[in-house]
Amino acid sequence: MAPIVHGLEAQYYGQIQFSFLDIDDARNDELKKQFRFQYQPMFVLLDANGTPVKTWFGSVSTEEFASEFMKVLP
Repeated sequence: MAPIVHGLEAQYYGQIQFSFLDIDDARNDELKKQFRFQYQPMFVLLDANGTPVKTWFGSVSTEEFASEFMKVLP
């Protein structure tokens, strides 16, 4: 998944902010609870207000990510 995600990060640079969390880092425990982390990989798309609009678990295609990104971009 890393090549897909990093490719999208480059493609949408300046439009969508990508953040990566280390699930083994205890400092992220609150975020794991907030987003109901279950297993990895897990991806959460937030709108401009920080509201989750889509969550994916497991493998996701570039096209599926891009389709959802277009729904939150101005």
